[in-house]
Amino acid sequence: MEKEEKRMLEKIDLTKKMDKEEYEKRMKRLEPELGRLQRECRERKIPVMIVFEGYGASGKGAQIGALIHALDPRGFTVYPVNNETEEERLHPYLWRFWTKLPEAGRIALYDSSWYRRVLNDRFDQKTGEAKVLEAFDSILAFERQLTDGGIVLIKFFLDIDKKEQKKRFKKLLESEDTAWRVSRQDLKRNEEFERYQKMNEEMILRTDTDYAPWNIIEAVDRRYATVKIYTLVAEALSGAIQKAAAPAEPQQPAPLHTPTDAELQESTLSKVDLSLSMEKEEYKKKLKKLQERIEELHGKLYRKRIPVVLGFEGWDAGGKGGAIKRLTERMDPRGYVVNPTASPNDIERAHHYLWRFWRAMPKAGHIAIFDRTWYGRVMVERIEGFCTAQEWQRAYREINEMERDLAREGAVVLKFWMQIDKEEQARRFKARQENPDKQWKITDEDWRNREKWDQYEEAVNEMLIRTSTSYAPWIIVEGNCKYYARIKVLETVVDALEKRLKED
Repeated sequence: MEKEEKRMLEKIDLTKKMDKEEYEKRMKRLEPELGRLQRECRERKIPVMIVFEGYGASGKGAQIGALIHALDPRGFTVYPVNNETEEERLHPYLWRFWTKLPEAGRIALYDSSWYRRVLNDRFDQKTGEAKVLEAFDSILAFERQLTDGGIVLIKFFLDIDKKEQKKRFKKLLESEDTAWRVSRQDLKRNEEFERYQKMNEEMILRTDTDYAPWNIIEAVDRRYATVKIYTLVAEALSGAIQKAAAPAEPQQPAPLHTPTDAELQESTLSKVDLSLSMEKEEYKKKLKKLQERIEELHGKLYRKRIPVVLGFEGWDAGGKGGAIKRLTERMDPRGYVVNPTASPNDIERAHHYLWRFWRAMPKAGHIAIFDRTWYGRVMVERIEGFCTAQEWQRAYREINEMERDLAREGAVVLKFWMQIDKEEQARRFKARQENPDKQWKITDEDWRNREKWDQYEEAVNEMLIRTSTSYAPWIIVEGNCKYYARIKVLETVVDALEKRLKED
């Protein structure tokens, strides 16, 4: 960073003011305009996120109060981002924000945001520079995913100088009713204002993007700040509405850097040896031993506060349910959840497609098992046309980023593809149809999907190549023999958990 850039906030003209007459004149026009834009966003199902960051006592709460004055209270939610709750601390950091995304047509306002902990922990020297850079990297990905998913993201940084902040702190401390709003950390940051300012400048420079730019608000004069915020929000909403109303342009897929085209020509699935099998007696012996070990490891994971995410995908009748059942039989039911993933409901469709999966991510020490996963985006949604080509091609990177964030927070992430051949699937379908107790497991949709086997195989091969990473690998399970498949799943989980526990 250049020296001149480091002094960015000091160059902001904080003397800007607006007299009462001008303020009232402008607000008379802006307030009804903002109300109209909110209604149109709601009609067009445009979700909006408005972030208020800035120095302590810069007026974030007052400006949020002024902004919502013009809005229909049925259409917005305000989230004060204070210190994390116990529940939030037990989840990945971004979980608390993924779970607070607005649904289509609503506005979410944040009094502080995902930047708060990064700044405060850095100032208090609770985190190293490498972790700070990782946090910025995750934030950039998070904001890009939101805006690519159709969310209008507006970020404000309310700027005041050291002298003004000290004056406001003094005023707050003079009254018992307001003194609680000033913490010892606030006062320390004022004493070391220049150091904290430098950190804020770096944050702004690193996270100021074309899809989520920062808007600096000169916040010494509150009337001036309010009018500027109103104006910028109105411009952003108006732009989003115009974009939504415009004819859709052909979208080019986001560039994908890896793997190479040559790699994509290869069929990963065709190399799988489906002749691998196991006798029933050997299966029973290994199953008992592995389940006992998983029970033991589950307790250790809980004590060490290590979260685990296990995703199961595969062909219909590929053995996902059977593998999950044997995996969990000896686990403490208080420490795991199996999440069956069906087609999204109306509420889920009104959010970003990753929202429902982030909500189900485990807290520290717990295990989340997904019977079908977020990979539906690049399989069924891709093939059935439930999303655009740009959306499913973009999803490879978005999914890798989500899994990377989970791994960075200490989670074990494993993904299993249960592989069977077409003939074995037909045999299992027929067996289900002929068994009254299992007929519920076979549907017309299962038979229809068989007709698109080649399309699904192509999609699966690409998925495996593009999203198998060191931190969240795909494990292809040879599944024609159920005994062999179940043991491979359990052995893989045991090995991964043992390895992770040794790292602590």
